[in-house]
Amino acid sequence: MRDFIAHVLVYLLRLVLPARGRHGAPAVEPEPVPTPPRIARPWGGPSSVQARAIFHAKETQALTVEQRERWWATAFAEIGVDYDFPTINIKAVRPPLQGVAA
Repeated sequence: MRDFIAHVLVYLLRLVLPARGRHGAPAVEPEPVPTPPRIARPWGGPSSVQARAIFHAKETQALTVEQRERWWATAFAEIGVDYDFPTINIKAVRPPLQGVAA
């Protein structure tokens, strides 16, 4: 009789609580993988007009080289561009000619 009662109780518990163990938990859905943007944005630096205006400003003509670099760094910072002057190699395209009076 005990065996019959135990089987009936197990049957009733399975009706009330059908899931057992970890299989009863809802399945974990994997996080969606973000898709890369279709169009890559170009570099958001200054335009050539802005850079020319900074480098050819009349205020910098009377400054020393160090002061000019600081002025350029400040001007670029005002438009939101990091001007790392020790690593940027800004030189004339052609070196000045030796022995020629300008």
